[in-house]
Amino acid sequence: MKRLFAVLCLLLFGFSSPGQTRYTVSGFVHEAGPGAALGGVNVYTPDRAFGTITNPSGFFSLTLPEQDSLTLVFSFVGYQTIQQTVPFRSPQQLRVFLTAGQLLRELTVRSATGERTVSDIPQMSQIRISASQIEKIPALLGEKDVLRVLQLLPGVQKGSEGNTGIYVRGGGPDQNLILLDEAVIYNPGHLLGFFSAFNGGVVRTVELTKGGFPARFGGRLSSVIEVNTKEGNSEKLAGEASLGLVSSRLMLEGPLGKKRASTHPASFLIAGRRTYIDLVTRPFATSTTESTQSNTYFYDLNARLNVTLGRKDRFLLSGFGSRDAFVNRQKSGSNPLQGSLNWRNGTATFRWHHLISERAFTNLSLIYTQYHLNVANEDVGLRDTTSLRYALRYRSGIRDLSLKYAVDYFPAHHQFRFGFQTTHHRFTPGAVVTTEDVDPTTPRLFIDALESGLYAEDTWRPVAHWHVNAGFRLSHFLLIRTGTLPRTGKPAGQSEGTSVRAGRPIQYFRPEPRLSVAYLVKPSFSVKASYAMMNQFTHLLSNNGAGLPADLWVPTTSRLLPQQAHQVAVGLARDFTHASHPSRNLAVTLEGYYKILSNSISYVEGASFLQEEPAQPADNKPWEINITSGRSWSYGGEFLVQKKTGRLSGWLGYTLSWAWSQFPALNGGQRFHPRYDRRHDASLVGIYELKPGLTFSWTWVYGTGQALTLPISRFSGFENRPSSSANSGSAQEQLFGPAPNVKEYGGRNSFRAEAYHRLDVGFRFQKQRNRFARTWEVGIYNVYNRRNPFYYSLEGKDQGVGKHSKSVLYKYSLFPMVPSVSYTVSF
Repeated sequence: MKRLFAVLCLLLFGFSSPGQTRYTVSGFVHEAGPGAALGGVNVYTPDRAFGTITNPSGFFSLTLPEQDSLTLVFSFVGYQTIQQTVPFRSPQQLRVFLTAGQLLRELTVRSATGERTVSDIPQMSQIRISASQIEKIPALLGEKDVLRVLQLLPGVQKGSEGNTGIYVRGGGPDQNLILLDEAVIYNPGHLLGFFSAFNGGVVRTVELTKGGFPARFGGRLSSVIEVNTKEGNSEKLAGEASLGLVSSRLMLEGPLGKKRASTHPASFLIAGRRTYIDLVTRPFATSTTESTQSNTYFYDLNARLNVTLGRKDRFLLSGFGSRDAFVNRQKSGSNPLQGSLNWRNGTATFRWHHLISERAFTNLSLIYTQYHLNVANEDVGLRDTTSLRYALRYRSGIRDLSLKYAVDYFPAHHQFRFGFQTTHHRFTPGAVVTTEDVDPTTPRLFIDALESGLYAEDTWRPVAHWHVNAGFRLSHFLLIRTGTLPRTGKPAGQSEGTSVRAGRPIQYFRPEPRLSVAYLVKPSFSVKASYAMMNQFTHLLSNNGAGLPADLWVPTTSRLLPQQAHQVAVGLARDFTHASHPSRNLAVTLEGYYKILSNSISYVEGASFLQEEPAQPADNKPWEINITSGRSWSYGGEFLVQKKTGRLSGWLGYTLSWAWSQFPALNGGQRFHPRYDRRHDASLVGIYELKPGLTFSWTWVYGTGQALTLPISRFSGFENRPSSSANSGSAQEQLFGPAPNVKEYGGRNSFRAEAYHRLDVGFRFQKQRNRFARTWEVGIYNVYNRRNPFYYSLEGKDQGVGKHSKSVLYKYSLFPMVPSVSYTVSF
């Protein structure tokens, strides 16, 4: 508590400057036309002596010495910079509207320098991307994808070919806090992870933070990805319809009610997207003696409602829902096979923005999140002479109920934030093998937990050339109870297996200090450093590290400790500006980091979550015994050069990094590289405006191959096969049967796959006619048809009659050169 008191005193120091009359100017910044609030806008005086940044609701407040009049500059990348004169003698709440412009300047790295927007703010390792930037970058099958764009940035590694998994600075996919309008998204993928769950037509901005995390964020170790949807056009009815090779989407937005002089009217947005893969493949299904029927589809829905009541209150309600389904039925003779995989996401967010005074702003959020996964596979096997139907079922679900309250306070020279958040989790993990004689109402495991955080942070400039963001967060986790659920989903009675933990509760308190500092060497050159401690109380159990939908989410328990990360980062940022030729401006950033992770988790060798039903009560056979803990660490350097203005824009990024893991129970206790470790990772992104309405874009990526565990030899042998009696079910004798394909594996992740590289190109034709804008997009994914490895398999190759087969390592690829075309109409 002494440390907490010291940090709070440091944050609050200097909030007042006696001996001088001061005046406060406050207001909101909106986008001209749609009327959406703009967060992150820089508001400062022309001499740059005073300045601040708007919060996510577009609110700002500046306290300055009183004078006759004041000129403020409003600057935001992607919008035209304006100046506005404010008379001090007539206090009023300002409403400023920025017009979209500088359309080729839509990606800002906040560790870069040049304008005040990027040079002297303390936050580093943070990148903001706009929807317009995402639309211009080529994508697989024309599906504009938020997560694929993030994979093109330094420090962000991609998963396997075609997968939207995000691996940031040596962290796993579960270590990213992905927020959609403040609601947590646990599975951000569609179609087995080939596309992200975010509809590009409704995304307004995406912000990625890789290090130096502000104190208001917690619960993850590697990154924070904030996805904000469009608010809905408050000026006029607008819409968009798009038709692509994989899916189509439709969006409608507009005002509700009449516009008043002081505020915008209520506005709405509703959008949907659905694939039609199932409709296209259905005619090709066969109906012979050996048939296969597949049904694959996904859809998502977004809705948002914004209501403004007077000058001080605003209500926002947003929702998101998605579903993925894959069903495969195969019948060969008398052995039917059936497999299915489906998952769904659902969120609902209610926010109340309230202006307490010209210096204080509050945000109250109520959030509901649900994620549910179900994987089933059924087959017919034999036990002695008896035919039995076996079923494998994965079940994983999370239901969150969250409450957040935050206050933004703007005293002189400071931007102070404090608040709290609490989330009630219900986890329902399970992976079982069943037979046809098992009662279908077999109960399943559930775990209730409470996760909370109390934080305070302050951004201020203590002396000239220095800018500091200091914060402190106190995280708390409480395991409430563990038990079993029948299929009704309601807690079962004590006789049905529910167990409530008695005695001292299982809880953890974790302090998390945060500090980011920027030193402005000169207006175009800055040096930055940051430190952040993070804790994570929810974990993703994976058998392969690929971040597939079949992985299971589980909470911290008495046996499974919270994961913790310490990250230190330093960086340099330099702008090369040309006053007479703004189109030649370049921004260069260089960052280095070192991160240590403790209590990383993995399955014990050969173990999994699988158990045979009927399951044992959770208290008698804890699932944690199949999990082992270890440590991980990563370090590296990131380089990024950007060209943000002119007909040609884009960036070149390069990452040199190392990631290691060490578990006493894995790999003989020796350290090994995680699957997502890549030594070199590079990307080149270019957008060239050939003429108004015609854009050519390209991306080229290169990455060191993944670290995999593969067999090093293959031979024939015998295996021990216990035989059981159909009558008694007990083992009667031991038989040794032939095993023609026995494999010996090397060290964990000791095999390095081939390097990955590809080139994507795209053309975008846009034409405006009356109120309608028509856009054709043509693209090619993997232009030079690179056969990148998707997985490897050690198999036997026939050498002819009388000869032994030869062991050959085969490489399998997923996507060859893939063309795409899409058509969009908007009004």
